[in-house]
Amino acid sequence: MSRREDFAGLSVAVITPFKDGKVDFARLQQQIEFQIDAGTTAVVPGGTTGESPTLSFEEHEAVIRAVVEAAAGKIKVMAGTGANSTEEAISLTRFAAKAGVDAALVVAPYYNKPMQEGFYQHFKAVAASVDIPICLYNIPGRTGRNIEPATIVRLAEIPNIALVKESTGSMDQASAILAATDMTVLSGDDSLTLPLMALGARGIVSVVGNIVPKDVRALCEAFDRGDSAQAKALHYKLFPLSRDMLSLATNPIPVKAAMRMLGTDTGDLRLPMTPLPGEDVAKLRETLCAYGLGGQIRAD
Repeated sequence: MSRREDFAGLSVAVITPFKDGKVDFARLQQQIEFQIDAGTTAVVPGGTTGESPTLSFEEHEAVIRAVVEAAAGKIKVMAGTGANSTEEAISLTRFAAKAGVDAALVVAPYYNKPMQEGFYQHFKAVAASVDIPICLYNIPGRTGRNIEPATIVRLAEIPNIALVKESTGSMDQASAILAATDMTVLSGDDSLTLPLMALGARGIVSVVGNIVPKDVRALCEAFDRGDSAQAKALHYKLFPLSRDMLSLATNPIPVKAAMRMLGTDTGDLRLPMTPLPGEDVAKLRETLCAYGLGGQIRAD
């Protein structure tokens, strides 16, 4: 058993809806209700998919507060509270804890590229500031530096540093963490959910779960009940969607475009994110149709 089995299964990294340049809180509430209805374990606002780098501090707090209110105890909330400033990460994590989140997703400090000791001291300070569980978010493709397995193993000695969102794409890295700790490892890449669960990971923080949460949940549940044939079938069903949608552009550009097609979001982005080009919109439509979502695509 991993340390936080209550976060096993499907967590969805929810987008931040915008309308006319401002956060669309009404649509955000609808999206949380959609995830509750799908039986999702947790929603993750304010992460990479939620365009957190372009949210003001006040907006970030407002999004967290709104998601906690919409969740109403029916679904767990793991709020993104990371920053490349330790003091800012502490401030936002404290706010999230007081707002009532169930856990905090704390990304590795980005741009300033700390040494491994810097990573350790950063996460140690954030964890010491709250009583809620901390999920380390290791995504070197975004941050510019990997949190090495030895550092994660060391951080696992801190009681409330209990989870890892593993977004390195490295099976070796995941194996090293799973072999040496009882941390709850969650895949950070939709295409690697099943491979990582086979190693001992306990689920996924999903992007495609914004549009097909029931299928992603079904994959996790099939694996957990030992139905490897069904888990593989769902993996191979979801894999082209994950690959072909998310490879079109930087996340969350393509998933927001898909949600616009499906009528569940405006598709609005904030600079420096820009809309999906027309030729890629056509490819995305083909991908959604191939998955079986063609009947849900709006005419416009």
